[in-house]
Amino acid sequence: MNKKVNLQDLGTKDFKEIWDYQEEIFKKIIDLKIKNRREETNLETPNYFLFVEHPHVYTLGKSGDLSNLLLSEKQLEEKGATFYKINRGGDITYHGPGQIVGYPILDLENFFTDIHKYLRFLEEAIILTLAEYNIIGARSEGETGVWLGVGTPFARKICAMGVRASRWVTMHGFALNVNVDLGYFDNIIPCGIKGKAVTSLNVELGVEKVDEEELKSKIVKHFNQLFDSSVSIIR
Repeated sequence: MNKKVNLQDLGTKDFKEIWDYQEEIFKKIIDLKIKNRREETNLETPNYFLFVEHPHVYTLGKSGDLSNLLLSEKQLEEKGATFYKINRGGDITYHGPGQIVGYPILDLENFFTDIHKYLRFLEEAIILTLAEYNIIGARSEGETGVWLGVGTPFARKICAMGVRASRWVTMHGFALNVNVDLGYFDNIIPCGIKGKAVTSLNVELGVEKVDEEELKSKIVKHFNQLFDSSVSIIR
């Protein structure tokens, strides 16, 4: 089992460009797994973890409801935002500046073959990271992602999650609001859940800006601990 994970920080990139890049890596890993089975070889499958920020974009999961996007095509253009219907789970979400997006592309056969455990571990990595800022993150029953104020009238989501998996290979991942303009969430019903607010770490801390590089290093630390992995930066 290969528990080495190649980490790439891609900076700010267009959503479609990185979606295509994910698909390329995803296919490469699956093709190698098929070759191993067909030829009875035992070549190591690689694992990747991509960090990225996207320009303003709304994405709708394969089971999502388009009516949860509250903007017309013209209004999207006026706000400088794009829209894509994509192949992850979940409903609609927003990506934009100040949001740290993580895309682990892992062969779970290198770790464990349990997609629910995988999602819980992603959530736990974010919960542990938030705890370092004295923010109490939690799960909300039946709602994937990480929330604050669960069980109170002030419940609010700080991290959305949606993944795709095939042959135990994952893609897509999480989107953690760090220094986000929350006004962009007013244009959707986030994750299709009515009556729940969205928040950002800088708002919760009462600061103008959180150091994103420091936060990413904390996420990687907790990811390594949970997955018993070894993350190496690649260019």
